[in-house]
Amino acid sequence: QVQLVESGGGMVQAGGSLRLSCAASAPGIRFPSVIMGWYRQAPGKEREKVAQISTEDGIYYDDSVKGRFTISRDNAQNMAYLQMNSLRPEDTAVYYCNAYYFGTYWGQGTQVTVSS
Repeated sequence: QVQLVESGGGMVQAGGSLRLSCAASAPGIRFPSVIMGWYRQAPGKEREKVAQISTEDGIYYDDSVKGRFTISRDNAQNMAYLQMNSLRPEDTAVYYCNAYYFGTYWGQGTQVTVSS
């Protein structure tokens, strides 16, 4: 069982930056073995994968965020992060932390709003 809590969302103007954090609680699980990711869901749209970080498979970014977003993790602190730079209005969405370890786990989501 993995429990996830996101923080760091908010409202920012286009071109600005935000850093999302995800605190993972995974008793009895070796955190480096957990695949961590960030997804987002805009109003009226399906949830989409933004970025993922895995010890075995490395890092993945959706084309829409390459060069602007950076995913990272701190295995000692059971944390994952998403640094978002050069934000655009189309990045507006609820952002969800995701973990995969013999099952899929989701955080509660944090709202990111980018104004033009």
